Amino acid sequence: MPETSEHPGAPEDGRAAVEQPTLSRDQVAHLADLARIDLSDAELDHLAPQLSVILDSIASIQGVAGDDVPPTSHTLPLTNVFRDDVVRPGLTAEEALSGAPEVEQQRFKVPRILGEEQ
Repeated sequence: MPETSEHPGAPEDGRAAVEQPTLSRDQVAHLADLARIDLSDAELDHLAPQLSVILDSIASIQGVAGDDVPPTSHTLPLTNVFRDDVVRPGLTAEEALSGAPEVEQQRFKVPRILGEEQ
C-alpha cells in the first residue's frame, strides 16, 4: 500500500506517529539480569531487535484506541450467573467418617509423613 503522507510511516488519518525507542543490547542484558536469565552475547544480539519489534507492535495497538473507547478485557460484556446460597443439611460426623479405614477422636487417622523434627 503506497504511503500518502509526506512522512514515511506516519498514519494516514493525520495523527502524529509516536516514535518508539529501540532497546539497546545493554538494556536487554539488564532486563535479562533482572529476570535472572543467563543470555549469551549471540542471544543478546538476536533478542534486542526482536524485543524492539514487539514494543513497536504494542505501541501501534495502543494508538488505535481513542479517548472515546473504554478499556475492556473482553469484546462482549461478561456477567457471572450465581445461584442463591441455600443452607442444606450436610453429613453428620459419623456419616462422613463411616468409610474411613481408621478414625481417631472424630477425625480421619492417617499415617504420619513428617518426622519429629517438624
